[in-house]
Amino acid sequence: MRVLSGLLFFPRGGSAHVARALAHELPAHGWDVTVVSGSQPGHGDAQTFYAGLDVHPVRFAAGEAPMHPSYEDRPGAPDRVFAAVGDEDYEEHVRAWAAALARAGAAGHDVLHLHHLTPMHEAATRVAPGVPVVTHLHGTELLMLEEIAAGAPWPFAEAWRHRMRRWAQASDTIVVLTEAQIARAVALLGIDPARCLVSPNGVDPRVFHPRPVDRAAHWHHHLVRAPRGWRPGEGEGSVRYTDAEIAPLAHGPVFVCVSRFTAVKRLPLLIAAWARAQRRRAMPEAASLVLVGGHPGEWEGRHPVDAIAATGARNVFLAGWHDHDALPAFVSASDALVLASVREQFGSVLVEAMACERPVIAVDRHGPAEIVEPGITGWLVEPDDEAGLAGALADCAAAPGERRARGRRARQVALARSSWPALAGSLAGAFAEAADLARARLAGTA
Repeated sequence: MRVLSGLLFFPRGGSAHVARALAHELPAHGWDVTVVSGSQPGHGDAQTFYAGLDVHPVRFAAGEAPMHPSYEDRPGAPDRVFAAVGDEDYEEHVRAWAAALARAGAAGHDVLHLHHLTPMHEAATRVAPGVPVVTHLHGTELLMLEEIAAGAPWPFAEAWRHRMRRWAQASDTIVVLTEAQIARAVALLGIDPARCLVSPNGVDPRVFHPRPVDRAAHWHHHLVRAPRGWRPGEGEGSVRYTDAEIAPLAHGPVFVCVSRFTAVKRLPLLIAAWARAQRRRAMPEAASLVLVGGHPGEWEGRHPVDAIAATGARNVFLAGWHDHDALPAFVSASDALVLASVREQFGSVLVEAMACERPVIAVDRHGPAEIVEPGITGWLVEPDDEAGLAGALADCAAAPGERRARGRRARQVALARSSWPALAGSLAGAFAEAADLARARLAGTA
């Protein structure tokens, strides 16, 4: 059986990691996978990101498709919000992706597994009308639809709302990340809840597991010898440290945050909370915070470098962007992971840290609220609550025994709920049902 996994976006966020992980696991369940994905040079290169898979990159820089839009309205960003894209530009997107799907042989596949709700759905109706579609929602599309429902003044909002509802209603199965997303998807998209499959983002237990790490050597390499941190307007390595500056990282406690530098991730808030805990002397003197991530040149609001300067936060380090495969070592070189994001629809990095036997601190909304059990596997705080976040950081830093206990329980929970091999098996079953139903429709027996 053959499934085409389609992503309009170049690899930069959680949905790309999901698609890649599933593409590696599905062959064990009888499904060969073709990946069609947007692609950008550098960190967003699809050929590199999906290495080892049958990948068909669609290169924006080469003019093979227009730059994809976004579900977020970020001033000055090259990917404007979908709901501000007019009909002519929409048609250009559809034509480009129809050509891409045709080149990849979409019509010869048994199922199309399309991530998000995008013009790729419309393209699929043109080049592979008889192939069933399994749509994988990642939550960000629902956020845009909620803003439209609240009256966001985008010029083409209603047109996009109708398109996205039509695509969802025509899908054979809708994959959602959490139980809570079902009610939101039903209300926003008008779909039958019986067609929803809950499939959380997962973790590869062969990659994310507790491992011994020489902390002094690890942090020396990534912050002193080969730094990747960057300042606004400068390149990778423009932020670097001395051995004296990073000395606290060798004996901790160390918190790590893995995140893009976008506004919803609330990195300035995290840095302000860190500084608050330090001012109140609630944080051990040697405690450190390492920010891993941030595509070079991409940030919104106050850059972390400027937030550190403005707050006077000490022992906050920028490690720059690193590939996903490097994350287990970064997490294992820390004592806990913190994510201050206020609109995280799932939070894969939380599950990955938990699988590495690290407790997590996150915001009590959306996906993190279903992943983290406060008092059991980590700490939850209210959105944009600087004082509450400072308190959670201080509590975690001051209690090594409690950190370790919650970390052990976190790993047990992560493996029980979120192993990629098991999740791929469940999705393979949904693919098989969709393919069987399509064959029955073709034979006139459905």
